[in-house]
Amino acid sequence: MSKLFSPIKIGSQSFDNRIVIPPMCQYSAKNGLAGDWHLMHYGALSHSGAALMVLEATAVCPEGRLSPFDLGLWGDEQQQAMKVLISSIRQYSSMPIAVQLVHAGRKASMPAPWQEEKYVPVSQGGWQTVAPSALAFNVNYNTPLELTTAQVKDLVKQFADAAVRADKAGIDVIEIHAAHGYLIHQFLSPLSNSRTDQYGGSAENRMRFAIEIFEAIRAVFPKHKGVGIRISATDWVDGGWNLAESILLAKKLDQLGCSYIHVSTGGIDIQQQIPVGPNYQVPFAQAIKQQVGMPVIAVGLITDAIQAEAIVSTGQADMVAIGRDMLFNPHWPWQAAKELGAKVIVPPQYGRSAPHGAKNLFK
Repeated sequence: MSKLFSPIKIGSQSFDNRIVIPPMCQYSAKNGLAGDWHLMHYGALSHSGAALMVLEATAVCPEGRLSPFDLGLWGDEQQQAMKVLISSIRQYSSMPIAVQLVHAGRKASMPAPWQEEKYVPVSQGGWQTVAPSALAFNVNYNTPLELTTAQVKDLVKQFADAAVRADKAGIDVIEIHAAHGYLIHQFLSPLSNSRTDQYGGSAENRMRFAIEIFEAIRAVFPKHKGVGIRISATDWVDGGWNLAESILLAKKLDQLGCSYIHVSTGGIDIQQQIPVGPNYQVPFAQAIKQQVGMPVIAVGLITDAIQAEAIVSTGQADMVAIGRDMLFNPHWPWQAAKELGAKVIVPPQYGRSAPHGAKNLFK
């Protein structure tokens, strides 16, 4: 029996298999509102056969967006647009849906990735960025203002408020974005955090913001729904955030009841040296899994069924996230189930599409 297609529980929630669609920004929103593109995009992915779909990085305030074209959950209008999106998908798919909550910090107010990488100024619809310290990511980014201690506390509340709106919109799971060089990661890494208050200095202090956000969200999000986190397990830069600190953070969150940890790497510093290749981030997921009880999700150049099966069947991770390959082939789990001799849930309208020789593929 395929381990990849075996069920798993995250907290009190049950999932049909161990395939996750990770958050992938679409840069197609106006004023943070989900629209027609999101309905087409996520509607298609909701029939993929994956266990969980995580909506793209969704900002907790307008200034927290990666770009002026990102989703948001900072007000009633954004909440209602997301509710319409979820309700529309729910007519035809029962797939659990998560949302990744984010503040981009010093990496905010940038254009879509298919445009020139250059800070979008206020005159062109951008905004002044903020961060733990007044350190720009690189010359193409704005130099952020250092957050005051009071502003940091306000941001914790904004994450919690966005989680409440997510619940009202019909979201099943919250994922906190603490990876890829965005605000929470900026607090974690000594490369971007030179603060001298309770949010800077020691590893414990640098973790404080992430932990306070988790606790604030967990306090307001329904207990039967999961709250997980995505981290960069290493900065890939000497003197930066590292695996040992990631394990320490993971243990603290595990003790607090974190539902899962989604393990990625990098994104904080342009000096990073990443040895990209198949499974290149899996060892970090495995190292963290050995230290915590909560489920661990691995991601990063996991592209085929045998590879994914090996990761979960050997205990390197509990689930795998398939990103770009899922965009290329929105029915990736169908193909994986066929290769592994498993079954996958599909809409009845697609039931006749099972290939010759695999007529028992679909549930």
